[in-house]
Amino acid sequence: MQQGEAPEVCAEAKPAGKPPLSVSVRALCAFAARAGDLDLRFTPSPTAQQGREGHLLVARRRGESYESEIRLSASCGDLAVTGRADGYDPRRNELEEIKTHRGRVEDIPANQQALHRAQARLYAWMLCEARGLESITVSRVYLEIGLEAESRISETLSVHALREFAASLCDRYVGWARSESTHRERRQRWLSALSFPLSEFRAGQRDLAAGVWRACTRSERLRIEAPTGLGKTLGTIFPALRAMAERPLDRIAVLSGRTTAKRVALEAFAQIRAQHDAKASMPLRVIEIVARERACEHPDKSCHGESCPLARGFYDRLAAARMEAAAADLLDQSVIRGIALRHAICPYFLSMEMLRWCDVAIGDYHYWFDRYAVLAALTAEFDWKVALLIDEAHQLVARTRAMYSASAEVSALMALQTEVPAGMRGAVAEHLNQWDLLAERHTIPPTVWQRLSEPPQEWLRSLQRLNSRLGDHVIEQGRAAPPRVMQAWFDGLSFAALADSFGDHSLCELSLAETPALHERDRAQLVLRNIVPAPFTRPRLALADSVVMFSATLNPADYDRDLLGLPDETITLTLASPFNPDQLRVSVLPVSTRLTDRVRTLPRIVSAMAREYREQPGNYLAFFSSFDYLHQAYEQLRAQHPDIEAWAQTRAMSELARNAFLARFTEGSVGIGFAVLGGPFGEGIDLPGKRLIGAFVATLGMPQVDPVNEAIAERMEALFAKGHDYTYLIPGLQKVIQAAGRVIRSPDDRGRLILIDARYSWPRYRQWLPASWGLGDEENLPINAQPPRIASSEVNAWVPAKIGRS
Repeated sequence: MQQGEAPEVCAEAKPAGKPPLSVSVRALCAFAARAGDLDLRFTPSPTAQQGREGHLLVARRRGESYESEIRLSASCGDLAVTGRADGYDPRRNELEEIKTHRGRVEDIPANQQALHRAQARLYAWMLCEARGLESITVSRVYLEIGLEAESRISETLSVHALREFAASLCDRYVGWARSESTHRERRQRWLSALSFPLSEFRAGQRDLAAGVWRACTRSERLRIEAPTGLGKTLGTIFPALRAMAERPLDRIAVLSGRTTAKRVALEAFAQIRAQHDAKASMPLRVIEIVARERACEHPDKSCHGESCPLARGFYDRLAAARMEAAAADLLDQSVIRGIALRHAICPYFLSMEMLRWCDVAIGDYHYWFDRYAVLAALTAEFDWKVALLIDEAHQLVARTRAMYSASAEVSALMALQTEVPAGMRGAVAEHLNQWDLLAERHTIPPTVWQRLSEPPQEWLRSLQRLNSRLGDHVIEQGRAAPPRVMQAWFDGLSFAALADSFGDHSLCELSLAETPALHERDRAQLVLRNIVPAPFTRPRLALADSVVMFSATLNPADYDRDLLGLPDETITLTLASPFNPDQLRVSVLPVSTRLTDRVRTLPRIVSAMAREYREQPGNYLAFFSSFDYLHQAYEQLRAQHPDIEAWAQTRAMSELARNAFLARFTEGSVGIGFAVLGGPFGEGIDLPGKRLIGAFVATLGMPQVDPVNEAIAERMEALFAKGHDYTYLIPGLQKVIQAAGRVIRSPDDRGRLILIDARYSWPRYRQWLPASWGLGDEENLPINAQPPRIASSEVNAWVPAKIGRS
């Protein structure tokens, strides 16, 4: 098991008619055969390819009479068990379950060994039933892939003993499987009768719901650009549930990049539950998945029974906790925590278990798109049909770029020298020498950033040799290996894997890390920067049965299609603002905010802000493109207009400080809060009524022109002929529109938006801004080619009767 890997559990029972129920050996054992501690200490694992090769090697050693990959099935009461045994030697009457591993057999966690023993016994039982055998030798064969050495653990059991063992597992499973079957039947009936939880749809929300329902019932890919205030979260979740009632969807996954958005999703399910019977649970399980660090009760402990009390005996107490959790409907973090602590088990790994049994999962993007995404892995393994709802989808490009990027630093390698034994320091020194050669070949003065055409091959071969030595050391030391050494190995393997897949989708950069205390040569870093995630995200988008991406800023469609790999047939639905345009007064201050002009124009900007504030006192947000620009404006306002209350965002604000910043926006307060465009106050916050009556947005929000962004623009131009737009303009204006969306949050709000930059009046930029802002005659703007769009009349034709009240 890899470090950080969730404990393996099974998917739901698959009804094969009524009765019996059907389950695989692997799933049955994962559910019923684990016992003892949760143990997440690192145990090196072979790759899938190495595992396949190891199985073939063992089979070749056995001789001609050896039988491999034997398909088996047997019944135990109402349960049909199926599987494929690794091998059987008829001459010795021996069933073999082959497991490949690295390191020592005794380092394999006890719960894993118990699982392997149960699998071997079940295959032996099925083989005895199929061939009328009275007894059989049951062997677990552990093949160490590096040494190609076998370790064998054998027992001889009668068919009677094997039947009793199989019955004990099946009895534990079948009751759960029956209750799950009943749960799904109740869920489907409840969903079929589900109606919209509010008395009426907001303007545009019914079209939104109908578009989502159509996408989820037709396995389509849909992009929705819907303005802030339309009720996107409820307007997407409700029709997805209705679609689940009408076709075999196994799961709905609601993904977002911000905690606030996940909280809104949970509130939407609470609204849906409240319309029926607030005291009764929904026959629908909704789980909130949070990061392991947030859920951990003992951050000073390690994830195994010898260290953490909540890992000790985890599998012995899991069944009771799972039963209690299955009776709940909204399994948010607090509910999961309460159940876990009542049963003295780890909350995070209880949530990983319940992820297999819930109907709806709410979590971060990485649970689907990351290289090690658990939800995507489960979907592929159990062939689930998943409706993917991606909130704040404008963030997905940046987030997935980060998931498929990696860096290596000289300083980390230097720190490693003190952790490895003397015999390994030569391998570390060799790789340090490769860093020196790399720096000499590509001179790195402090102000220079270097782009390389590909990862340097000699350096990469040196890294792979170091990875091999580190891996051997970790395997030899087992659980005693120093954490820094294990982390260096993981990081090295990750970097090497991304280097193997290097292509036009990424840049290779050599530069200096921002650690001035170190000598220049010791600050060198090599970065693999992904800029086009599509090769990695396209398969994940295809894995879902349907995909709905929604945000207030998804214009233009080509941007997502090119960078994320959405198929050409992806549908785009653009919805108008639900609010009266008169609610938001938009004006442009035509000054230059370019870097070279800021000293000259800042007094005029500050004067205009003060004038606007005095004309209509209240709470305002003032957005600037950088902390430097923000603090110049903030200090000038305080100096020239000390009577105006002002407060400013600072770098690396803690959650407590962010909450204090927002707490100053009250119904009775007045003042100006200064914030950075694209930061935590530019989206995902809700300040309705008089808590916020206006926003100043200075600049177009575009990233600064620097060597990195210029290299990205060059690659975007080469790939898509849209270098400037994809690198600067679109990411910038997305931040502007998100920031502007903080002002009008309800039908009763009225506010002001002051756009500070002369370019807001230019047609080239106006075409990407909301028409409701009234910045120009939209009919005279150029119209770009777009994917198919759904007309409102067509949408409404697809609305089922139960979608809601019109």
